[in-house]
Order: sequence, then C-alpha cells, then structure tokens
Amino acid sequence: MVRAGNRLLVWFLVCSFVFFVVAVIVEEFALFDSKEEAQLDGASGGAFEQGGAADGPASATALRMARGDHPALTSRQLRLVSTTWPPFADAPGKPRFAVDLVDLALERMGIGAQTVVMDEGELSSALLSGGFDGSAAAWTDQEGRPDQAREGAMVYSLPYLENRLILVGRRGGDVSATSLAGLAGTRVALVSGHAYAEMAERTDGPVFVRSDSDEDSVARLLDGEVDYALMDELVVQYLLGNHGIEARTRLVFGTAPLLTRSLHLAVRRSLPDADAIISRFNAEVRAMMADRTYHRLLMLDWIRTDVDGDGLGEYVPHVDRTGPSRPEHYYELFASGGASMEPGMAQRFYLDGNIYEDWSAVPVQYKALDSGGPDPDPRTVNTFSFVW
Repeated sequence: MVRAGNRLLVWFLVCSFVFFVVAVIVEEFALFDSKEEAQLDGASGGAFEQGGAADGPASATALRMARGDHPALTSRQLRLVSTTWPPFADAPGKPRFAVDLVDLALERMGIGAQTVVMDEGELSSALLSGGFDGSAAAWTDQEGRPDQAREGAMVYSLPYLENRLILVGRRGGDVSATSLAGLAGTRVALVSGHAYAEMAERTDGPVFVRSDSDEDSVARLLDGEVDYALMDELVVQYLLGNHGIEARTRLVFGTAPLLTRSLHLAVRRSLPDADAIISRFNAEVRAMMADRTYHRLLMLDWIRTDVDGDGLGEYVPHVDRTGPSRPEHYYELFASGGASMEPGMAQRFYLDGNIYEDWSAVPVQYKALDSGGPDPDPRTVNTFSFVW
C-alpha cells in the first residue's frame, strides 16, 4: 500500500520529467528556427555583398567568399528566352558565348537554366506575359539604356560582357572609319539578326549585305562580294588566336568599335528572389573572371577587367606561368564604362590571387613559360569553322 506522501512525490517526479522533456523540445525547435533565419540572412548579404569591394591582393579571398553556397536558391529552375544573336545566343552547338556564361554562373549558384531561342517579334510578349523567367542575353543600347518596354518589368544584372562590332577588310584596305557614316558607298557583310536591324535602316551609312554566319562574312569578303565585314571583337580575337597567319596576311582589322552594347542577365521582377538572383549572379561573374572561367569559355589567353572592384583594371592570364614578357595582346572585357586605363597608368597584373602594380613587381616564378593555351570548355569546342 502506497502512502499519500509517496503518491505526491511520484506525481511530482512524473510532472517534472514531462516538463523537462517539453522544455527540451521547445528549445530545439527555437534553435532550428534561429539557424534557418541566419542562413537566409547570410544568403542575401554578408560575404557576398563584401565580395564586390575587395581590397588589393586580398581580393581572391573575398572572391571565394562571395561564391559560397546559396541554400535559398538551390534547385531553382529558370526558363530563359533569347533571340538568335551570334556569337552570343544561338542553338546548342553554335557560338553562344553569352548563354554559356550565364548558364555556368547560374549552375555554380545552384540554379538550373534552359534558354529557348525564338524570333525577335515574339520575345517581348513572351517576357512580359510571364511565360518565361527572363533572358540570358538582354542588351542595352550605346547609351546603356535597356528596352523601355521591358525595363519596368525586369531586373537587370551588371554587364557581364560587351558586343563590340569591329570593321574587317581585305589586307591593304582602309579600316580607319570610326562611324557607319564613314562607310557610305561601301558594301558591308553583317550576320543577320534583329539586334542590328536599326543599323540596316540607316541612310547615311553603307549597304549591308546579310550573311549567314561570321564564316560566311569572311568568305564573302575574301571573294570580293563585299568591301568590309562587321564582326564582334571576340570573333576577331578567335581569328587572330587560331588562324593567325591567314588572318594577318589576308585581312586587316579596325581598332575602334563601330557599335558597342553591354549584355546582361534579366529576370522578371515578379519572380521570387529576383533581386537575390541578380545580386548573386553579379558576385559569381566577378569570381568567374578571376578564376579563369572566362578564358576557357571565351577561348582567350589574356583578359583585362576589374577583378577586385576598385575601378582599376587588371591583366589576368589563363595560367599563372605567363612567360618572361608582359602581354602584347589581350581582350578588354569592358571597353565602355569599364576599368580605367589612361596613358602612362601602371599595368596591374592578377596572378595566383594577388595583384601586382607593375610587370616588374611580378615574382620571377610566374615568368616561367607555359606554352599551352587555355583548356577549352566543352561548350566551345569547334565553335567556328573558318575556311581559307
């Protein structure tokens, strides 16, 4: 027989145990919620926001921090749309530098993307109706203005690439023109595409002959069917890097772009996490410039861009062992509104995560010769097929 005092003691112990268990469960749920909130707060700020304003040689660490993991965006799938705009946007297997860059940047953020290529006449309605999440290759005009109909509905990234049309002529020709008006009375090959439609409507410029591809433009030029060709500077770099002898002996290249447009990722403002996607994309792009991803995708030995966000440009090689001499040729990622490079300004070099203020400051171990070019990315293998 249990005494009344013992029964009270038993009940007290039972109630205390139950209270303790409930308290532990509540505390665990509270801790879980606080961790989740911290993760979400870190995903929208923190290291990422600092990554775009790194200081000097320490910038590599900040760039790596900027990439990080983004749990709020992982497994998201974006449906993107673009027009045919070689060499930036086209069907798989054709030159599509912009689409490939955006796809890879999003992939590194944990976001999948699929781009549908359609006619320009359908693009605006597809974007504005909400049928697609955005565009991987949204361009702005020479003054940096986006399409007015889309601007209010879309969030644009910082520019990640530029379209710069360079004048190409036959060897011995005059390629000094700095405007289309300077080409009046000539015939100029230009790859078909709506992006350049307004150029064809000009009355004070040349007669444009539509070509099917950059290879077709070069063939028409060499056959004498046209006087000049307008080609993107990336294609010109490819010609000089992969067909150097033929290009230099049979062609001549202008130095002043006749048209410049910046390229952006644009997503619908109504898309969940739209601002976060664009912010993280901007950070990822900066990291890709520094870790040689751009070299592989654009098939370049040297690029020049602002890798640390201080407004000054750095020369970035495809490998740290660059050889004994400073680069004679490089590709400027942003010629308009980009990193300043005034006459007499020191050439800054980005090697192995550090920035050196001049070639003389680059340590000798980086001046050993590495004869190999950038390892091509599978996306860009056999991109062009020029025939001489």
